[in-house]
Amino acid sequence: MTSGVQVLQTLLDSGPQTRPEVAAAVGLSKPTVSDAIRRLEAAHLVRATGQRHGARGRSPVAYDLAPDAGYVLAADIGGANLRVMACDLRGERIASLTRPTEPLGGKAVAAQVVDLLHALLAGAALDPSHILALAVSTPGVVDPETAEVSLCYNIGQTEAFDLRSLLTTHFPVPTVLDNNVNCAARGEQQRGHARGVPTFAFISVGAGIGMGLVYEGKVLHGRRGAAGEIGYFPLALDPFAPEHRRRGALEDEASGPGMLDAAARRDGWPDSPPASVEELFALAKDGVAPALAVIEREAQLLGMAVATVCAVLDPHLVVLGGGIGANHQLLAGVREVVENLFPTPPQLESTKLGREASLYGAADIALDVARRELLQRAADCDRDLAQVEPVP
Repeated sequence: MTSGVQVLQTLLDSGPQTRPEVAAAVGLSKPTVSDAIRRLEAAHLVRATGQRHGARGRSPVAYDLAPDAGYVLAADIGGANLRVMACDLRGERIASLTRPTEPLGGKAVAAQVVDLLHALLAGAALDPSHILALAVSTPGVVDPETAEVSLCYNIGQTEAFDLRSLLTTHFPVPTVLDNNVNCAARGEQQRGHARGVPTFAFISVGAGIGMGLVYEGKVLHGRRGAAGEIGYFPLALDPFAPEHRRRGALEDEASGPGMLDAAARRDGWPDSPPASVEELFALAKDGVAPALAVIEREAQLLGMAVATVCAVLDPHLVVLGGGIGANHQLLAGVREVVENLFPTPPQLESTKLGREASLYGAADIALDVARRELLQRAADCDRDLAQVEPVP
């Protein structure tokens, strides 16, 4: 690792540092660190941020990442909402926007994401030339070899499509796609309940159902990117029913539309069955009997799914997320079912990041790409210097 790379890595990890602090951290001489900082300043990667005061003698100058070193973009494509965010190189939010999704197919939704990203950049006065990476959380399955996205029924896309090309036409930067629940798991791993937890599962329940699996710190994608598609668990009265072949038995039964279908089949509503999941949970909170029965059945289905995952993976932690899964009215019921079905149940929690778990996970993926790019630039600075230095 070259001196420029070591210095930049230290500033990325630790924030503003003086030259003596950097020298102590990386084990290099102060003159070597000073030379490296000069090269990084010339490359617009590092800048002086002012003097440190409070100590005797001369106040040392602190250095930090340069404002024009760059930033990253993240997008989360949900069945109900699109969310986009710009983050600085330490993952702090610069700006974000949310708009309802118009589920008119993959090409149309990609155009919505592009428009929303342009609105984000304009509103925050961000220079597009400083974008280092874009990461996108998407529904469906992302092929690990081609990045083609399939099974995106909740945005009106029935066939596999090339989402990445639709985005890079407008944003020609390194672009990474991952499944939205994998991204949510990544977000929870970096910023939520799963920090420091080596093996865990994130189960998202909303318009659809999916799971992100993290084993020994790494997200598992599977041979074709379909690891975690637990919507296809055969948890239904008749898992072989033809109507389950498209979306899966568990998803048909336990997703938002499935819950509303179950509510419509029940009698005893004060007026009429609820028209939304939010209304269903509100009625359950008020003690309305058929609503309580639907919530209880939902907890049973999710508890069976969690117990099945535990029998295969034996995770330390399972996090419930999504518009339905994160509802605290479900948590106690799911815990009870898991405890009854599995002898050594894991810790079970509702997501700490709420509806933004996938967005933050996408941002962290983009940050990984951006940091590698910055460190490569620092290495290039050192290599260019070595090429021009005279041989003794």
